[in-house]
This record gives sequence, structure tokens and C-alpha cells, in this order.
Amino acid sequence: MQDKSVPEDYDVVIVGRGPVGATLANLLGLCGLRTLVLEREARTYHLPRAVHFDDECMRVFQTIGLAEAILPQTIHSPGMLFLDADGKMLLDWSRPQTPTPMGWNLSYRFHQPDLEDVLIGGLARFAHVTLQSRCDVFALDQDETGVRVRYEDLSNGKLSEVRAGYVVGCDGARSLVRRFIGSGMDDLGFHERWLVIDVLLKRAREDLGDYSIQHCNPARPATYVRGTGTRRRWEITVLPHEDSQDVAQPAKVWELLSHWVTPDDAALERAAVYTFHSAIAQAWRGGRLLLAGDSAHQTPPFLGQGMCAGIRDAANLAWKLAAVIRDGAAPDLLDTYQSERQPHVREFIELAIRLGGIINTRAIEAGLAVGEARENAPTKLEVKKPLLGPGLALGDSPLAGHLAPQFDLKNGRRSDDQVGYGHVLLVESPAALASRLPLSPAGLEILTADDAEGVGSWLREHGIIAALVRPDRYVRGTARDNSELERLIAAITSLTQVSSNQVPSAA
Repeated sequence: MQDKSVPEDYDVVIVGRGPVGATLANLLGLCGLRTLVLEREARTYHLPRAVHFDDECMRVFQTIGLAEAILPQTIHSPGMLFLDADGKMLLDWSRPQTPTPMGWNLSYRFHQPDLEDVLIGGLARFAHVTLQSRCDVFALDQDETGVRVRYEDLSNGKLSEVRAGYVVGCDGARSLVRRFIGSGMDDLGFHERWLVIDVLLKRAREDLGDYSIQHCNPARPATYVRGTGTRRRWEITVLPHEDSQDVAQPAKVWELLSHWVTPDDAALERAAVYTFHSAIAQAWRGGRLLLAGDSAHQTPPFLGQGMCAGIRDAANLAWKLAAVIRDGAAPDLLDTYQSERQPHVREFIELAIRLGGIINTRAIEAGLAVGEARENAPTKLEVKKPLLGPGLALGDSPLAGHLAPQFDLKNGRRSDDQVGYGHVLLVESPAALASRLPLSPAGLEILTADDAEGVGSWLREHGIIAALVRPDRYVRGTARDNSELERLIAAITSLTQVSSNQVPSAA
């Protein structure tokens, strides 16, 4: 950064450029906000961490115009099976191999460095988004007009500062931003050491299969995950008496893997002990400081929802920041970020803990209760996505807080591509709006059954005549009759609209 007598101003500074920070930066880029991303490391971390994301995440990647670049680097996951020590199936969590109402498959496997490269590369489309690596933030001082962000350039030791309207900490479990907020953590009770082993196969091993396998063995619980290409992962419980360094040594690693692979089959890429936690920050906002991703919540990996939760955070937060910063909405709008997202992520974490109980065979009956028992067959697990917590949704209207589907339009496009990162009103017939909403407010798209046949059938299926959907694709409210439609119109006209819906062309 060039020397300036007056610190440079940004609308938002993001601390951390992992998947959550990079996704948030792309969304803020869509909204036209001047955004600075400060990252401590020089380059993308080269080893895999997260290995799964879902249809809702891919829908966010579609929103930022990067889904088609990400898709070739993924594989579809058939699901997960839970086996006891004798190989008997306890729980069947198979995933459909056809697109969901979100417009994408329910489960994708990926290599995190590849994903991060695409997300970071996407930032080059936005002249108003800046990424600075090797920058270690050490101080955040906020006042009534903004935040003073001080950081060190680790490449030369230079100290710099900028001012920002808001700072979002996407800086992980040891978040500096969370410390400046002063937030404690609610401990949900799960803390276990697991050895994470990533290997690259040297030869085909179709027998390992494409399903993830949870080996619910009381002697040594373990997880197998098929990655992209030749990548395979095992996560194996570290026993209480074992030393974390000793168990990660190659000889011990190959001993633990011997049930599945040998050095003739695969090469070790990484073996490291991680402690899986379950915790949620008590305060996700402190004035002009906010949290997203692992800085706000940590979950055991058994649902594959850790990164997904952070991507949902970004999708919920970005349009609200734009409404406050660009469109003059009251800052209190940002309080709905935590009130909506925290109960949602807590429900996922609690389910992950229950599944962890099955894997560790300490709470099998409680864990199996999450699924649907079938006579003479393994329990079938169906995970329903939680609803948003209280916030902007008109809570007494049908579908409020649910995700809205994506529609195939008659013009050949998909509805999210036409709507962009903005609000959309779904109605069966525009005639119903003619006298009530003669002009479409800026930032509001209207889709009717004339645009997509699926709009009318979806509305009729749920007994409603209209639905207002937010930029993060959640339903804000619906109308069953004309009087409720009037209330929905009032909600539209009172809501500060997020405009700038189109994805800019790549430079």
C-alpha cells in the first residue's frame, strides 16, 4: 500500500481470506462496497481442510458468478454410511444424485485449496475490492464514525492503518476480532482429539468406495472420506492416553491405516492431530465489529457443515451491510444477523454432536433418534435444514424463514441468475400487483408464472399467492390472500433495497 498522510477509507475490512472471507468479499463486491481483505498468510494454505459443501453453498457460489468455475473441481457425494465394529450398517445417510429445489446437488466433495483459488481469483473482477496478504492485524479501535484498523506488513515490518465503516472477522477459531468484541463462547460440550490423515492413492482402490464411512468402533472410531481425484482421508480418534505428536508419526499412522491401505497403495500427504470443538460465540456483533465462520462458531465435522455454516453467514450478512452502508438502513438491521443465524447454526452443531455420539458408540440410541427407523433395515437419516431464527421474517406467514427454490425460466436462464443478489417477489399473476405496486422498487425483481411455470405451481402447492424472497434466498414473508398481500407490499416498500444485482464481467 502506498504511503498516505490520511488513512485510506473502506466500507468494510475483512480479516481473513479463507473460503468465508473470500465469499463475503465477492458478495460485497457485487454490492459495490469498497472492501479490503487482510490476510496474514502469503498464499492459500496448500493442504485440504474442509472437504464437503452442500446445495445451498453452491447456490451462493452461483450468486457470485463462480459456480461454473468451481463445479469441474468437485464430485458428487453419494452420502454417508454408519457401520458398527462388525460392519453392520447402523445408519444410512444416502444423498440423492439429482438436483434439489436449490438447483444443485445436495452434496459435493472438493479440495479446499482449489476452491479458495477460484474464490480469490473472483475478486479481480471488482476494482473496489482489494486483497492484501502478509498483513497481521493487531488493533481495532472503533468510534461513532468507523473503525481504525492497524496492521503489520509481515514482509517488511511496516505498520499501516486504514479506516473502515465495519470490520468482519473471518479469522478462525482464535479470532482477534472476537477478542476485540469481548465475546465469550458458549461451550456445547464436544471436545475430542482426532488424527486427520490425507493420502494420495498410487493405484486404483475402487473397493474403498465413494460413500463416506463412519466406523462406529468402540475401540477406535474412525471416518473414511473419498476426496476428489486420488485423494482419500481418514479421521481416527486419538485415545486419551496417546500423545498427539507420537500418534502422528508415519510408523504409527500406517499402523492405524493398515486395515484399509499400505504404503504400497498410497502416499501420505498430511497427518496431524486436531481437536474438534463445539462452541458458539455469545456476541457476533460489537458495534462496528462482526464475526463470521469459525470465529463465530465451531462444529464437529460429522455433518460436513462447518464451512457451509460460514458461507451462509456471508450470504446473510453482506446484503445487510450494503443496506446500512450504501442505502441508509438503520444499523440495527445488523442485529438480525446473529438473531437469524445463531439458532440455525446451533441446530446443526447439536445434530453433529449427536451423530458423533453414534460414531463413538456412547449414545447410539439418542443418535439414532435423529433418523427414521425401518423394520429389518438400517435407520434412514434425513437431515432437514433448520429455519432462520427471529429477525426480518414475517414469522406468522407460511414458509417464512425457509429457503425458496430456484426456478428454470422460460427464457432459458435460472431465476438466481436473473435476480442476482437482490430481493424478488414471486407472484402467479402480475395483474394482482398492478394497482398495489404500479412501479417495481429499485432492487426488487418480480417473477411470475409467465416467467417460469414452476412459480405458479410452487405458490399453489403452499396455498399462497405471493412470496417475498431475500438476497440470501430465504423467504421473508408470504401472502395467502389480498389482505396479506397488502402487508407484504408494505414490507417491500419499507425495506431499503439492495441494488447492483448483476455480476460484473471479469477483467
